[in-house]
Amino acid sequence: MEIERKFTLKELPADLESFPHHEIEQAYLNIEPIIRIRRQDEKYFLTYKGSGMMAREEYNLPLNEESYQHLLKKADGNVISKTRYVIPLENPVFSKDFVPLKNPQLTIELDVFRAPFAPLIMAEVEFPSVEMANAFVAPDWFLEDVTNDPAYHNSNMSRRTF
Repeated sequence: MEIERKFTLKELPADLESFPHHEIEQAYLNIEPIIRIRRQDEKYFLTYKGSGMMAREEYNLPLNEESYQHLLKKADGNVISKTRYVIPLENPVFSKDFVPLKNPQLTIELDVFRAPFAPLIMAEVEFPSVEMANAFVAPDWFLEDVTNDPAYHNSNMSRRTF
């Protein structure tokens, strides 16, 4: 189960380049259900995602480069390329009515998109439960919560025309 919230940003962290990052390329073979292929650095995956906006089933299967390249030719729409920075979220804040059992280890995955989607930058935070996701209070440098806006889901972005 993938449980995540998505946000646009007011500003980038000043020390962004100090965090680990991955180069990602992904394309979609289908969007209902979502079937995606992804190259992350030198690893390749085929992903199935169920329906839903914040919480949905997700299954990743390994691919080799040859299979990835073969499937890439069959993908519909735009190939999405981005740099993903992995930023630990120190001392996350939650609404007053939610008290986590222990201090959660959350991570911000900050995506800097390349053309044709640049200058789009988004942050995703994954959670172990829907309750925690709903209680999460975004850091000040986040702008808008776009979790439930289909326009910001990569599968729909892949279908945009430019």
